[in-house]
Amino acid sequence: MQELVEDFLQYLRHERGQAELTQRTYAALLGHFIKWAEAQGLRDWQAVELGHLQAFLLQERQRPPLPEPPESPQRLSSETVYLEIAALRAFYRFAENEKHLPLNVAENLSLPRRWQRLPKALSNEEIDRLLAPETPETPSALCDQAVLELAYASGLRLAELRHIRLEQLHLAAGFVNVIGKGNKERVVPLGRSAVAAIERYLTGGRPELLSRKSPGNVFLTGRGTAFAPVTLWSRIKRRAKRAGIERNVTPHMLRHSFATHLLDHGADLRVIQELLGHASISTTQVYTHVAASRLREVFRGFHPRAKLGKGKPNPPAAEG
Repeated sequence: MQELVEDFLQYLRHERGQAELTQRTYAALLGHFIKWAEAQGLRDWQAVELGHLQAFLLQERQRPPLPEPPESPQRLSSETVYLEIAALRAFYRFAENEKHLPLNVAENLSLPRRWQRLPKALSNEEIDRLLAPETPETPSALCDQAVLELAYASGLRLAELRHIRLEQLHLAAGFVNVIGKGNKERVVPLGRSAVAAIERYLTGGRPELLSRKSPGNVFLTGRGTAFAPVTLWSRIKRRAKRAGIERNVTPHMLRHSFATHLLDHGADLRVIQELLGHASISTTQVYTHVAASRLREVFRGFHPRAKLGKGKPNPPAAEG
């Protein structure tokens, strides 16, 4: 069973160009099902029927998340179950199309409705505090500054920030070539602040971080290596804490802030879609909900009739 999963992962990697994180997620989810199937005496994908998939998913909905003990009252999130169904459907679709299996027994598995989380963006004041340069300007501090300026100026994903290479920078022209999900390339313009921060890092920071084995990545760790996801994430979180920001800041919040602030200032949704590298406009439309909720907050905070109860008249005006 595992061999066919490996073929599927190769397909995702080389033909679909799926992100490394997607590949790892599908590998883990399908590996979990294989472990369950083997405990049921199933040794081949052809022996798996729709009833087996339904029994597996029913067990998943009732079990606590790892590493919680079995007696824990917590239950697996609907998001995880959604991903498990999506992984099984994608795998079976591949196996049927490639003639590995005669029938797609997962095609009738319905995906549950996903609860849509509104993206969390930083306020303008929080962004100003986060992007305030730190002293002294050590190579690592210059690197952090360039990462933050680029992330907020371009809305890059964490993986795109980690993997961006020197040849993708076109600072004199004010843009960067980004290789996004599915190996799709897009061009993203940069503002003066981002260009200046990157130039300071390239001249005064990166040369001090270089080692003989350093890759061509723009951003390097103190050992001269490319950043691992958790390392870059933790650097951003520590920087936010030093800036006095109490919220749990993540790299994706900078991406959300980029999109939200563009929309707040009148940018077209199609332009934001192109800059973010979204394949579908429906993915970008979530930011319109954020903008609408902000408008409601402003209205409720400042409109004279917004704070009155439903159907209640305004109090009479004072005489004189």
